[in-house]
Amino acid sequence: MKISEDGFHRILHQVRSGSLSGQTAQTHGMRRLEAVSGRTVGSENLWMGQTHVAPATASADHHHGRSETGIYVVSGHPRFVFLDESGDGEPREIVLQAGPGDYIYVPPWVPHREENPDPDEEAVVVIARTTQEAIVVNLPDLRWTGATGTPSSEG
Repeated sequence: MKISEDGFHRILHQVRSGSLSGQTAQTHGMRRLEAVSGRTVGSENLWMGQTHVAPATASADHHHGRSETGIYVVSGHPRFVFLDESGDGEPREIVLQAGPGDYIYVPPWVPHREENPDPDEEAVVVIARTTQEAIVVNLPDLRWTGATGTPSSEG
């Protein structure tokens, strides 16, 4: 029996934890694993996976282009750093300290950095984005200066 491709008769996909792919854009200091994407399940507008941040490390400053990003903290106590440029003075760094069960929202194009200050425990987060590809544009710092940087595939 052939499965119809209309919106009501498609199949669900299960991606088991042992089959996550590391073949995705990477930011130094982090390991991203792809679960739901166009490549893995045929999604058109969604990318979802895990990010592991090793103890006592931080990602490079980066943004995710046009993607909205939702983050759920599974374990550890990661920090999310960005610049608040809404005041009249100099921009100031804001640090969001997160823990298991917390959610973080990263709007499109916002430069930020993930950190794991814990010297012993890895931080693990689940990421969902509104583009099926994992866009990562590494930057020289947290200041927004337009579409600078290039997509990274470094490990």
